This record gives sequence, C-alpha cells and structure tokens, in this order.
Amino acid sequence: MAKEHSTQENTTQKKPNKVIPIILGVILLGGLLFGVKEYIYYGKHVDTDDAQVDGDISPVVTRVGGYVDSIYFEENTHVNKNQVLVKIDDRDLKVKLEQARAAQVGASAGVNVGQSQIYTTASNSAVAKAQVESAQARLDKVNKDYQRYANLVKDGSITQQQFDQAKSDLEVAQANLNAAKDQYKAAVEQVSTTRNQLAVTNTGVNQRQVDVDFAKLQLSYARVTAPASGIASKKNVQLGQLVQAGQTLFSIVNDSSLYITANFKETQLEKIRNGQKVDIDVDAYPDMKLRGEVYNFSPATGAKFSLLPPDNATGNYVKVVQRVPVKIKINGSKEDIAKLRPGMSVNVSVVIKE
Repeated sequence: MAKEHSTQENTTQKKPNKVIPIILGVILLGGLLFGVKEYIYYGKHVDTDDAQVDGDISPVVTRVGGYVDSIYFEENTHVNKNQVLVKIDDRDLKVKLEQARAAQVGASAGVNVGQSQIYTTASNSAVAKAQVESAQARLDKVNKDYQRYANLVKDGSITQQQFDQAKSDLEVAQANLNAAKDQYKAAVEQVSTTRNQLAVTNTGVNQRQVDVDFAKLQLSYARVTAPASGIASKKNVQLGQLVQAGQTLFSIVNDSSLYITANFKETQLEKIRNGQKVDIDVDAYPDMKLRGEVYNFSPATGAKFSLLPPDNATGNYVKVVQRVPVKIKINGSKEDIAKLRPGMSVNVSVVIKE
C-alpha cells in the first residue's frame, strides 16, 4: 500500500501547470495589441499635455483724471461693447468746454471786425482812386492852359504874371496828383494788410474750434466704455475714488478671442502644418470633446521670450529640447466655449494623417 501511495504522489507532481503560460500569453498578447494600437495612433497623431486655454484680455484704462461718480457693472459679469461701465465726475470738463466755446465766440467776433475793416479800407481805396483820377484830370486841364499861355506870352498877348500863374497852377496840379497816388497806394496796402490780419484771425478761429473739439473729446472720456464684449474682471475701482489718466480700472476677457496655446517640442513640429485638425480634451471637463485646427506658429521658442533668455555661449552647455508655442483655433458650440476660461489646462492631439 505504501508503494502504491508513493506512485500516485509522483504522478500528481509530474502534471504540468497550464495557468501560468496562459496568463503570460494573455499579457504578451495584450501588450502586443497595445503596442500596435499606440504605434498606429502615434503614426497619425502628435500629442502634448503642455497646452492651455488663452484669450485676449483687454485692460480698461481711464483717459482723464477725476473722482469716480458712478459704476454700472459688477465684477465677473458679462458686458457688451461700448456699454458705459464707469462715469467720472465731469463738471470740471464741462467748464473747460464752456471756456473753449467762449473763446471761439470771441475769435469769431474778431473775424467780423476784420471783415468790416476790409470793407472800410476797400471803400477808402476806391475814394483814393477817384481822387487820383480827379487829380489827373485837373493836371491835364492845367497843362493845356499852360501850353496855351506859353504861346501867348511870346507875342505879348498875356502878361508875364498870367503866365507865371499858369505855371504855378501846373506845379500844384502835379503835386496834387502825386499826393493822390500816394494815398491810393497806401489805401491798397491797407486793404492787403487787413486781409492778412483777417487770415491770422481765421487761424485763431480754427484753433478755437480745435480747442472746442478737444474739450468735447475730453468730456466724452468721462464715460468709460467697454472696448469689447466679454467678462469684466479684476475690478480695481470704487465710488468716490480719485483716478488718474492712464490708470487701469478693470479688465475684460473678450468673448470671441479664446484659443489654445500648445507648446510642442521642437522635435514634434516636423509633421505639424497649418489647417490640420486637432482633438482637444479639457482637464476641467473630461466629458467635453472639442475640435480645432492649427492656426499658426510662434516665431521663436518660449525660452527666447522669457525674461532671462538662456545664453548657450556662456557656462556649461546642456542641450535641452525646446518648445514652440502653436496657436490652435477652437471649433465648438457656444455653450461649450462659454465654459472655457483662459489659463485652463488641456490636452491636444494634432491629426497629421486621416
């Protein structure tokens, strides 16, 4: 019996264990399938998890200084383009506008005075011209009388005294003509001078109009409007606060400016082209599936735009794979895009082969 029992035990020990080979086969088959799948996938896709949502953020600054009179929005709420969000006390600006308008009225009055002076000097010029013509006619008559008296005095028909009187009249008429011409010349020059003065006055009127336009522009700046539609955030203004020109009051994240910035390794860029389709997975919303397309590439690596770019010509050189920012347009429903916020992390996969 003991010998028979020993023989049964040896037979049991010699049976091969088939479980382990099966498990190893399954593992190898699974690894093979996974490897083939990954090979096929990465042959058609280029992935990176170094990507985030970006967007245009518009800082809103005031162009004039003053005390904040009214605030018409709440932080982190939606605002529309050209909507009035902040009003600055504009009483000082209104006074400056009235001053500019008063100066404009005074300058316009000066133009009217200048035009009146032109009319007056033109009339004086016409009178002086008439006096020249009258003096010329008088000179012609006296000259003819003098010629006759010169012939008569030779044969004794008139006395020497009469001839001398005719000569004197001729000289007086000639002097009067010269004086009339001088007066006419002065009157013409006065007209020209008055016209030049009027031109200067008109320039002053134009300057006053520019001052009025500038005062109106400054007054319009007292109402701070939204430069674009979006979400107002980083509110840095309170009622009654004294703000200065150029001070940032808040920022607006534009509605229609969201995009993806994906930082691909330089070794991944060989097969990426503009217009290629992109699959986008948002970390904050795992169930959200977005599509996009490659839009453009940064002209330099991210390191070159850093505050202290690396200088490989100094120190010990260690080669580091650089990353190049790639801009990706987002294609999706308005509801999905509205959930995105600049700075959110995403994973992107560029489809390099359909």
